[in-house]
Amino acid sequence: MSATLPSLLASLAVLLLGRVGRLADACSCSPVHPQQAFCNADVVIRAKAVSEKEVDSGNDIYGNPIKRIQYEIKQIKMFKGPEWDIEFIFTAPSSAVCGVTLDVGGKKEYLIAGKLEGNGRSHIHPLCLLLG
Repeated sequence: MSATLPSLLASLAVLLLGRVGRLADACSCSPVHPQQAFCNADVVIRAKAVSEKEVDSGNDIYGNPIKRIQYEIKQIKMFKGPEWDIEFIFTAPSSAVCGVTLDVGGKKEYLIAGKLEGNGRSHIHPLCLLLG
């Protein structure tokens, strides 16, 4: 009986260690059908990312700074949105919090759907479809 306790504990440890990798997968963004993303968006544009930089966008409820990635874009065509050109878009700094990463340099075109914030800034959703 005393030999089964260590083997039971060892088996339990192996199972728990195997689950540690799964904990990182817990936060994910659910995919949205492109038509639904278009309907829900305030802005839908075709654009190229020109540059990127990390910026502060206020503080959370604990006083910690909230970081975002600001992409300067070259708008090619607006399918839905305001009457002015969108110059910058903002996204979360990591895919774990539903951020997106765009290739900078103006070589790839993206179809970008997003929401306008109260200050006229565009915060993009994780829907960025590579066009070319």
